[in-house]
Amino acid sequence: MPQPLLFFCCFTLAKREGVGYNGSVKNLRCKEASAERQGERIIMEKIQMKTPLVEMDGDEMTRILWADIKQLLIEPFVDLKTEYYDLGLPHRDETRDQVTIDSANATKKYGVAVKCATITPNAQRVTEYNLHEMWKSPNGTIRAMLDGTVFRAPILVSGVRPTVRTWQQPITIARHAYGDVYRNSEIRVPGAGKAELVFTGADGQEIRQTIFDFKGPGVVQGIHNLDASITSFAHACFQYALSVKQDLWFSTKDTISKTYDHRFKDIFQEIFDAQYKEKFEQAGITYFYTLIDDAVARVVRSKGGFIWACKNYDGDVMSDMVATAFGSLAMMTSVLVSPDGKFEYEAAHGTVTRHYYKYLKGEETSTNPVATIFAWSGALRKRGELDHLPDLMTFADKLEKATITNDANGLTVYPNDGDAFHPELAAQYTGDNRIGGNISSLGGYYNELKYFVEGLQGKNDLSVAPLEEAIASVRLVK
Repeated sequence: MPQPLLFFCCFTLAKREGVGYNGSVKNLRCKEASAERQGERIIMEKIQMKTPLVEMDGDEMTRILWADIKQLLIEPFVDLKTEYYDLGLPHRDETRDQVTIDSANATKKYGVAVKCATITPNAQRVTEYNLHEMWKSPNGTIRAMLDGTVFRAPILVSGVRPTVRTWQQPITIARHAYGDVYRNSEIRVPGAGKAELVFTGADGQEIRQTIFDFKGPGVVQGIHNLDASITSFAHACFQYALSVKQDLWFSTKDTISKTYDHRFKDIFQEIFDAQYKEKFEQAGITYFYTLIDDAVARVVRSKGGFIWACKNYDGDVMSDMVATAFGSLAMMTSVLVSPDGKFEYEAAHGTVTRHYYKYLKGEETSTNPVATIFAWSGALRKRGELDHLPDLMTFADKLEKATITNDANGLTVYPNDGDAFHPELAAQYTGDNRIGGNISSLGGYYNELKYFVEGLQGKNDLSVAPLEEAIASVRLVK
């Protein structure tokens, strides 16, 4: 019996026979051994790969999901080739963060990476993990080394309607991944005095402006950006819009920030006019610039179906807003794209710390794995595209289809920022976009999903009765 079908049948029999999951595993393995002795074992041919993916492992509950997804949903079907880097916080500390740099360089070499969520340590984490120092964000390091732009888009499921009633199609947020407040310098002003902005050129000449004459305590910060980074951001946005054939919006606050934000606006417009205007016309798409506050109003009234390019902080905030309005950060894809065509796929959410602590205690968790599954499928599809492997691309499509089909029609999936679901709480989840049936644990989710993937691969009949029995008629929880 194929391994994915074995796990599904264990889940089904456990419910039907009133035995535990481990008991059903034992029963089915006996039956499988008997079938194997009779020469009835089914052998599945795995899909081959040419070039390895760069695999970046991570932390806490998402690290657990990572291993499960590989073992249960990918490796039974794909002869998976990866170059592995452990970006878990203990190993980053052990290597003094060199492993993060190595993983970024490997992405430059191979072109496609898939990354698990990782911890960006704060003071509490330094103590908890006994770190040598407060290491920087791995995502920030990788973005800087690849000079990449982050594109985030929601995963739509028919069982969940966006909070904004006009939205009918995904809205992709393109976030500039360099500078601004994320690379700022800050001073706590102790008392009266003058704050100045000073630039000293290589030739020793100074440009000096007064920021503020303080009459008492306050704060001051300095931020920066680079023409080269803004240029790369613009190219990545225009190229991505052409690749997905969607309109591109860009927004800043150039009426207030007449030098800083206006520089973004000017570079985008110059590059568009010189290199992309005709291509956009041929593709039947448009480039549109507006102020950030006007963009927010337009986005809320829109039907979706476009890319919204934002500066670093704006993109950070708006991507969470869009994700939440569409359903959950656990249902949000994220891909880092460099100007020279390197790709790094990951989930948009964090490491789900609270669920991890429950997991360590042996408690049931229902951590939503969908965005992490889509990180793997996105990377596999891109690898298949670059290596001309249509079977690998088709498998990625089928994995996503199986995930969405299950979420829409048969599985309960919970937001990772909420409590791990427990049967006693079932009565509390009623009404629109809430629980409408029985509960499916994370283990049950994988079992059912594997069966669907195998069905889409033509290995079993999706219409058989055990499927109807095993899948509860529930809808996605917001």
